[in-house]
Amino acid sequence: MKNTANPFNSSIITPAQPVKHHANNFKLGVSLLSAICLWSGGALTMIAQANPAPPIVTAQIPAGTNVIYVNLATGTDSDSAGSTEQTPLRTITAALQRAEAGTVVQLANGSYTANTGEVFPIVVPRGVTLRGNPSTQGQTVAIIGGANYVSSTEANQNVTLLAEQDSVITGLTITNPNTRGTGLWIQSTNPRVTNNTFSKNKREGIYVTGNANPKIEGNVFINNDGQGISLVRTSQGEIRDNLFQNTGFGIAATDQTSPLIVQNRILQNVDGIVVASSATPTIRNNVIEGNQRDGVVVISNAQPNLGTTDNAGENRISNNGRYDIHNATSSNILLAYGNNFDPTRIRGRVEFTNTPPVAGRFSDTQGHWANAYIEALANQGIIAGFNDNTFRPSEPVTRAQFAAIINKAFTPAPEKPGINFVDVSSNFWGYQAIQTAARGGFISGYPGNKFLPNQRIPRVQALVSLASGLKLRSDDTSVLSVYQDSSFIPQYATTAVAGATAKELVVNYPIASKLDPNREATRAEVAAFVYQALVNAGRAQPITSSYLVKNPQTTQR
Repeated sequence: MKNTANPFNSSIITPAQPVKHHANNFKLGVSLLSAICLWSGGALTMIAQANPAPPIVTAQIPAGTNVIYVNLATGTDSDSAGSTEQTPLRTITAALQRAEAGTVVQLANGSYTANTGEVFPIVVPRGVTLRGNPSTQGQTVAIIGGANYVSSTEANQNVTLLAEQDSVITGLTITNPNTRGTGLWIQSTNPRVTNNTFSKNKREGIYVTGNANPKIEGNVFINNDGQGISLVRTSQGEIRDNLFQNTGFGIAATDQTSPLIVQNRILQNVDGIVVASSATPTIRNNVIEGNQRDGVVVISNAQPNLGTTDNAGENRISNNGRYDIHNATSSNILLAYGNNFDPTRIRGRVEFTNTPPVAGRFSDTQGHWANAYIEALANQGIIAGFNDNTFRPSEPVTRAQFAAIINKAFTPAPEKPGINFVDVSSNFWGYQAIQTAARGGFISGYPGNKFLPNQRIPRVQALVSLASGLKLRSDDTSVLSVYQDSSFIPQYATTAVAGATAKELVVNYPIASKLDPNREATRAEVAAFVYQALVNAGRAQPITSSYLVKNPQTTQR
């Protein structure tokens, strides 16, 4: 099926800047930032607040590795310093001047700036690891600043860090507050960039140019004025499992770039992914939602691979302000097979399926990863949609709404006295549902006898509620090893999540091994959890899903 809606025209952007003017500026020799500013009308409006992603699992420093220690509070840049944590150097600059390939430069907590002795741009030499605190994505180790750098391909730039061949940058917060400032510059090298936070850079978090081939994984890009990542020239690389939020454009690719963009969350930016010139990125298994304007926008002669008949895209692209996919090219037909999006929110020529969609109860869940769960619960009268025939699967669920779902699904029998929560009056719409769920052992309140009925329920609270009310808690928490972010599970919830996991209540989209426990649960996720609880109770038939977390102890037998 093809969407052949009216092609991109000047009526949907600044009238003084017609389409051809935008497209023609995406060419070699014109900066990516200039071209993108033309596309956007020069205005980047910031929205919302980040919902940080948990870091990827990171190995500890192997025994026998040469480590140079840096601590701006206790260190000195003397010849004898740096070999132990007790006798550290003071500056990163001094440490990197001594570092040879295979060395780890370990930074203590603090903000490293020009005022503390750093000389920008800081160059991370070949084969050297610059390491802060990967477990917190650098929340306690910041490098702030920048200075002029003359690029052989991009002329004068203002840069915080430069990464040379085989270098590793991990566990840092990187900020360049200077005009047109870039956090990390990667030019024709192959660094590994993991578990960092790129925040408040005046242009972009990372600029990738030349024939660079980096791996950029498990980072957070938030509140950058231009882009999270800019890719130009013939650069490639892998951009995996990052969070892009509240940034101008999450990812911008132009020229002849061809990166793999996979398993990222691209949320609440101006545009999610912008592809221009002759770029051909492969885009797979990303969540691209809630962006102010477009989810994916394609300009000039770009041809992104959003999914083929042989290799489905498996991207979730929804609830973006204008279009989910916007093909603004003059003649290209985009292939976007095997994704979850609303076909009515496409502009331009996009071919997205060879078969007509299956009719269902809700207009916005066809092709959605949780559609089967949603339809099954709706058929049982446990959940319902809205008057416009939508379900709104990506919207959050309040604690009061969750209590109402619990009551319809399980009809809890009273096990203990009710609680008169001070913030839930008897005439509140959800009063009875909250009382019933509380007496049944499914939910409890907060200190001060509060319930916070309108608070959006996190995923972990939903699982704790189900495990508590259904008596599924388990002291065997070894099962939590199935999650790459298990360290983010609150201590109070470990036995409940362990029990829910063992009984296969947990469904994680888009990555089954990532629990994301403290993120707000969506309506789709709550539907999946509740349905799996009914399956466990023998009240529903199993639904096959690649996002269902299998009990590792069962599957290993």
